[in-house]
Amino acid sequence: MKKSLSMLIIALLCIATLFACNKEKAKLSLNIFAAASLTEALNEIATLYNAATPNITLHFNFDSSGKLQTQIENGAEADVFLSAGQKQMDALSGKFIDSTTRKNLLTNKVVLIVPQNSTKSISSFEDVLTDKVSLIALGNSSVPVGQYSEEIFTSLNGWDKVSAKASLGSNVKEVLSQVESSSIDCGVVYSTDAATAKNVKVVAYAPEGSHKPVVYPVAALKGSKNPKEAQAFLEFLSSPQAKAVFEKIGFEIVE
Repeated sequence: MKKSLSMLIIALLCIATLFACNKEKAKLSLNIFAAASLTEALNEIATLYNAATPNITLHFNFDSSGKLQTQIENGAEADVFLSAGQKQMDALSGKFIDSTTRKNLLTNKVVLIVPQNSTKSISSFEDVLTDKVSLIALGNSSVPVGQYSEEIFTSLNGWDKVSAKASLGSNVKEVLSQVESSSIDCGVVYSTDAATAKNVKVVAYAPEGSHKPVVYPVAALKGSKNPKEAQAFLEFLSSPQAKAVFEKIGFEIVE
């Protein structure tokens, strides 16, 4: 009797252990550090990914690529990094990035936007250099869209003039928000951000050759606790389902 009871207890313990392991497996999560301009696309892609891989939960940290770079350098737990610029990814290469997983995923365009109800005749990047613009929203120097903006206005020989009337945002969504609130004359964002906003309109695309190409690299982190799952998510980002989402919002796919 005692022997049977002992065997029953052992069996129950094994079942409980197996249940706990399966439950833990179901809770497996990936920390995705992604440029703020990818917010809408990745949230939609997450729904598709969760349907295909229900045992994995995606946790997103959306911010400027510069801030995300700093967080990773300071030890933040991240499995995947999607940057809006090569500079930030390059800075993490070697010590932090698994170079075998790095690839260029997307491209984007830089645009000048104004509030939907704007009555000012702003129609070009050149107009920003004139008295038509008193205040412009730009990303700061650590933000890729801010760096592209500086390149554009430097090519127009007007960076000093433009920077003197700039209201700086710490990521592209902050720049967008300033223009959406109509508290500012115009702003420089990506075309995909403008496409997902309701209260702004695009008045110009950056002049051809005025800035470096806007390329979004992606890679897994060396410190990832789930390298296989991180690699699987990277592969999903290049799947037909994910590509359809990116293209719908206005990104172009790097083939």
